[in-house]
Amino acid sequence: MVVIVLSACPAGLRGHLTRWLLEISAGVFVGHVSTRVRDLLWLNVCEMTKGGRALMVFGVPGEQRMDFRVHNHHWTPTDFDGLTLIMRPASDPTPAATQEPPSGGWSAASKRRKFGGRPIR
Repeated sequence: MVVIVLSACPAGLRGHLTRWLLEISAGVFVGHVSTRVRDLLWLNVCEMTKGGRALMVFGVPGEQRMDFRVHNHHWTPTDFDGLTLIMRPASDPTPAATQEPPSGGWSAASKRRKFGGRPIR
């Protein structure tokens, strides 16, 4: 089974996909096609969707029984311990390890604990 979800796509692409798949909602196509047809449909979707986004979910043999493909999307498929997950990028592009510590420093209690009980000012 193949599910293709399109957003901001040209009308010609929707017409092309309705030759092979059933449109169950605006921009959502579902159907059963062979692997060869599925791959050719995905190539057409990638060529015709210039500024829009596309997501395809299809069945495969294995533990998860599905695989994902995305085009022009901020979510990315990621292999996590043998399973394919869709990962959303972090909203803050700076990793936590490279961020500066707070400018206020540590509390007095924290300083006493760190430096052997004597107050540091």
